[in-house]
Amino acid sequence: MSGLLQNIELPEANLPWLFALREKGREAFLRQGLPTAKTEAWKYTRPRDLQVDDFVMQTSPCHCSDECDCEHHSHSSLDDALPFDCYALHFDNGHLRHEHLPLPRGVQIMPLSDAFSFADDIKSRLGKTLNLDKYPFAALNTAYLNEGVYISIAKHTRLDKPLALVYHTHSCHDNLFFNLRNLIVVESGAQAELIEYHHYSGAEKSRYFANIVNEIFVGRDAVLSHYKLQDEAFKAVHIAFNGVKVKGGGAYRSFCLQKGANLARNETFVSLTEEGASTEVNAAYLMNGWATIDTTTDVEHLAPQTVSSQLVKGVVGGEAKGVFQGKIHIAPHAVKTEGHQLHKALLLTDTAEVDCKPELEIFADDVKCSHGAASGELDEEQLFYMRSRGIGEDEAKQLLIDAYLEDVLNTLPDTSVKQWFASKVK
Repeated sequence: MSGLLQNIELPEANLPWLFALREKGREAFLRQGLPTAKTEAWKYTRPRDLQVDDFVMQTSPCHCSDECDCEHHSHSSLDDALPFDCYALHFDNGHLRHEHLPLPRGVQIMPLSDAFSFADDIKSRLGKTLNLDKYPFAALNTAYLNEGVYISIAKHTRLDKPLALVYHTHSCHDNLFFNLRNLIVVESGAQAELIEYHHYSGAEKSRYFANIVNEIFVGRDAVLSHYKLQDEAFKAVHIAFNGVKVKGGGAYRSFCLQKGANLARNETFVSLTEEGASTEVNAAYLMNGWATIDTTTDVEHLAPQTVSSQLVKGVVGGEAKGVFQGKIHIAPHAVKTEGHQLHKALLLTDTAEVDCKPELEIFADDVKCSHGAASGELDEEQLFYMRSRGIGEDEAKQLLIDAYLEDVLNTLPDTSVKQWFASKVK
């Protein structure tokens, strides 16, 4: 555990409130330690291969050139390009590139460290979407609070194209460890699409640890659509926490596709704080080898007439392990609320494993809630039918997997974004 808490000097520690928040995160992590088999929230996803003493935090941005040992790395890498028009911010090995980005009126973006001086807004929001004593890696992230981005979308602003955070990790440094905290504020009546793309270049077995926390605030009658593709290196560790608060009439819609990393966990906690707030938390995961991929959700209905839905589908092969933990909590006064949750998994081998833990906590009457879980295998009759008509086995299996994932991909309303995600499940 001590290996992750390295003695790193962070700038701006002279701000008393920031120093106190970092100390609070450090103490919370020390109290909890790394999750073990006895940690209920992590009992299916134990970080068994996390040799914490190996990881090294890089305190300054990478300045390698195209001729460095990392032969696949380039600051204009084609891997960074997205196949649709967007406002793109780029990160290299956990550090934000300082590039000029023309933005529409009403949108403000800056490095999080530059935003610390806006104490009235930043101070009142950082750390307010999560309980540090419940999320050990978010506590660790808070202890290193410095690197990341602050995004503010003013009232009634509507972005004409998505805003993309492109995270590019490359193998210039072995056992790299980085923490990123993003603060995203969507004011009343605003609408925006946010895309996260996590990818790597370099050695196939690059080993690094990405610890990401997004704190998101959705104002009254605002809409944020948040899409994420996690395609990390074969031996990477990717831990992400999304803490979201949604006010009355606001909507938070998310979709996450995970297909990379040796150990990955995407955790989303949504609090519907006022009447009429709603959320969709959808996801898909594809995995093989010995990977463990975890999708954990927790939706709190704290007000009447709030609505949530969750659809998660997984495709698991090899000796890989998929995990889904989904929770819906309905407070005593949250009447006329709807909460629905469904998880399905497709097992491609006899050695693949899926652990599923759906939960409903209902403390109010006059609500509509449901949850379900199912797992199965590829239909042998359908495979035989396609192969008997000249379709190869691998192609037939891919067609069935594509059909299986079609309904969860169809939850993406943006056609160009949906096509991009669909291309990534091949």
